[in-house]
Amino acid sequence: MHRLQINQLCVNRGDRVLLSDLSFALCAGELLHLRGANGTGKTTLLEVLAGLRRAGSGRIATEPAELGRHWIGHRNALSPPLSAVENLQFWCGLNGADASGVGPALDRLGVPSGARRRPVRTLSAGQKRRSALARLLLAPRPMWLLDEPLDGLDGGGIALFADLLAAHLRSGGMVVMTSHQALPAGLPGVRALDLQGMRRPGRRT
Repeated sequence: MHRLQINQLCVNRGDRVLLSDLSFALCAGELLHLRGANGTGKTTLLEVLAGLRRAGSGRIATEPAELGRHWIGHRNALSPPLSAVENLQFWCGLNGADASGVGPALDRLGVPSGARRRPVRTLSAGQKRRSALARLLLAPRPMWLLDEPLDGLDGGGIALFADLLAAHLRSGGMVVMTSHQALPAGLPGVRALDLQGMRRPGRRT
């Protein structure tokens, strides 16, 4: 069974200590909703869990040790001159995923066929977000790390994404995500972690 265990984690940004002595466990089928005002360390914590930033101290353990992770940040990581199709094909090439899944993934996220071949810079915020989220379907990975995935989505987009989340959780996946918006109703295994009150002693010495 997949599992994430965090023990006494200290999260820094530069010389500033954002979070300290953070401990929690996440098991298969669970979604952890990180909450808190801007500056409380939500995005930085996700970057640490994704391996993009080093923790100041503490331990991150997973079962299995090499647990596949999807990271989608709030900037989408789409190249503006390329189309959604080209962006996803490039991503597949980098990650060894089957590029034949690009069309079906965009279908699942409701990206209009007429928008898929246009430069991403011409797409709406919702179309960009849907295109970025399509990466979740192109390679199965147990852990999803998502920074504000609901931003830019309309009601239909949120409903589609809620279906993806529910299917992932029911199949034994795990999700750690931030959202200033309320999460869609009916998702299984949802827990919340409010970072607002976590001890932040100031600067490192």
